[in-house]
Amino acid sequence: MKLATIADGTRDGSLAVVSRDLARFVAVPEIAPTLQAALDDWIRAAPALLAIADSLDAARWPDARPFDPAHALAPLPRAYQWLDGSAYVNHVELVRRARNAVMPPEFWTDPLMYQGGSDDLAGPRADIVHADEAWGIDCEAEVAVITGDVDVGTTREQALRAIRLVTLVNDVSLRNLIPAELAKGFGFVQSKPATAFAPVAVTPDELGDAWRDGKLHRPLTTMINGQLFGRPDAGVDMTFDFGRLIAHAAKTRRLGAGSIVGSGTVSNREVGADGTFGPGRPAADGGVGYSCIAEQRTVETILGGKPVTPFLRFGDRVRIEMFDAKGASIFGAIDQVVRGPG
Repeated sequence: MKLATIADGTRDGSLAVVSRDLARFVAVPEIAPTLQAALDDWIRAAPALLAIADSLDAARWPDARPFDPAHALAPLPRAYQWLDGSAYVNHVELVRRARNAVMPPEFWTDPLMYQGGSDDLAGPRADIVHADEAWGIDCEAEVAVITGDVDVGTTREQALRAIRLVTLVNDVSLRNLIPAELAKGFGFVQSKPATAFAPVAVTPDELGDAWRDGKLHRPLTTMINGQLFGRPDAGVDMTFDFGRLIAHAAKTRRLGAGSIVGSGTVSNREVGADGTFGPGRPAADGGVGYSCIAEQRTVETILGGKPVTPFLRFGDRVRIEMFDAKGASIFGAIDQVVRGPG
């Protein structure tokens, strides 16, 4: 089933069940007023929500209303926890290589993860608003999962069973603020503004065989100003699956229902004619491209000595979407415009 949060003038919006084709929705206050409430009572709420989803898809719900992503908030407009991993180690390796930094071998065995701000999560049509283009505004297309309660010390297999929903993320980054923050040795704050989410979150079973081994095996499309920027497959080159990421986060603490765990920037390597791996090519050159501008700039630096592609500027438009094998949008699109204040 597919779930969304509809704007209703309150902080947390109203929970809705959305049809598989993203055309119609039904508000479900009698089951749960919000998605967080449904997650808190998932054993009871999930079967009732699924029954409505089945009726909606079978066109047996005459009072269903048209679903407009412009009226959707993030599935969880504010969450108890937002943890973002870096499961595609190829992305980490490229970025470090561009600045001549050594790649610690443990990066391939122990996930990287940071805790982001979760009190203000942006909807799929929210503008990306910043005071200065010089901050290096960048998109990051990712997959994310929303969990139920996760016990401390959970195993990978237990963690996978705790996944309730899957969605897409634009983890906006301010690249030119990152170095100074990381140099302090205490992590991101100013360089990681509000994260945006797709219009709907879906249960793993909705994804069919595209969801396996704790990974979502579909290309993730990023368009910038109407041009294809990247289409890497989210199931390829994912070093740490979502079970590993969740278990990593829960090693020393419980995760409450409604915790969101991100994959990090989706990134694919490219196999050369000699069988060796190298950085992927830009989409404009026939490659799968990238899920963030920083990675394209990194490849440009490695191959040509300096970056060429600019970061996002005021007026630019970013669209992030994933399609099923038949070409239908799975989660709806994150579609955001970058602008200055005022």
